[in-house]
Amino acid sequence: MGEVGKRRSKVIRPLRNRMADIYQWCIAGVPGVRWAKKLFPDDTEKIAVRKLWEAILDTSRVTGTPTAAWREHNKELALRSEHLNDLHLVKLHYKSKNGTDLTVGLNPDVLFAAGGEKTTAGRYFNPNIPTEEVFTSPKRGEADGVVYSTKPLCYNGSLIENFRITFKDGHAVDCHAEKNEELLKELIGMDEGASYLGEVALVPYSSPIQKTGLLFYNSLYDENAVCHLALGLGFTNLHKDYAKIGEDGAHKAGINDSIIHEDFMIGSPDLSIVGTTADGKEVTIFKDGEFAF
Repeated sequence: MGEVGKRRSKVIRPLRNRMADIYQWCIAGVPGVRWAKKLFPDDTEKIAVRKLWEAILDTSRVTGTPTAAWREHNKELALRSEHLNDLHLVKLHYKSKNGTDLTVGLNPDVLFAAGGEKTTAGRYFNPNIPTEEVFTSPKRGEADGVVYSTKPLCYNGSLIENFRITFKDGHAVDCHAEKNEELLKELIGMDEGASYLGEVALVPYSSPIQKTGLLFYNSLYDENAVCHLALGLGFTNLHKDYAKIGEDGAHKAGINDSIIHEDFMIGSPDLSIVGTTADGKEVTIFKDGEFAF
C-alpha cells in the first residue's frame, strides 16, 4: 500500500496543485447496490438503495429548500471560521471522559476554513457535499497526549475499531486498536509524515450525519459526523501567505506533508476543547460536544 501510494502521489499531486483554486469541483455521494447493502444488509437491494438515497439527501440538505439551506449553512460556517481566526489561537486542548487528553499546537498564520471556497476567478463553490466542519492544519511537531477514537476508521475497506493514538512532540509514538491494530500501524508508518497530524476539524456532535446513527464507510460522510483529526498531509493553501510562499514555504512554516490524509473521529457528547490565544488567554471552543460560541 505504501509503494502504491508513493507512486500515485508523484503523478497526482502535481496535477492537483496546478488545479487548486482554478476550477469549481465537488465531491458528493451516489448510492450503489454494494454500498447500500453494506449499510442495510437485512434489506432487499431496492430498499437498501432507497434508504441510502434518503440518508444522503437528508445529510446533504437537499430536502426542503436546498439552495436557501446551503446559503444559510455556508453563512454559519463562515462566521465560525472567522471567529476562530480572530482569536489567533496557538493551541487546542481536547479532553473527554473516554481518556482523550491531547494538546495540539496551531500556527496563527494558518487559517481556519469551512464550507464553500472561491476560485481564483472569484466563483464561489462547495467542494464537499455534505460538510459540517470548521478545520485547519495544525503546527507540525506540536501535539502531545493521547486521543481515543469514537467511531471506527474505514481504511481501504477494513475497519480499525476502538483505537487510541499517543503523541509526543507531534509524532505518533504509540497506538493500540481492539481490531486491526496492525493496519493502524501500517497507516501511521506509511511515510515519514504519516505519523504527524495534518488537520484538526471541529464538528458539533448534533450534526445531521451523527443523528442518522449510521456508519457510512466513507470519509466524506463519516468525518462530518463529529470532531475529527487527520494523520498525514496538511492544507498548504490555508497559510495566509500561500500565494507568496507556495507549497514548499507552507511546509517549512509547519504544515505537514505526507502521501496520506486519513481522518479519524474523536467527537463525543462530553468533548471539551479549550483554546489558548497568542497572548495567553484561554477560550472555550467546545463544551459538551458542541460549539461554545
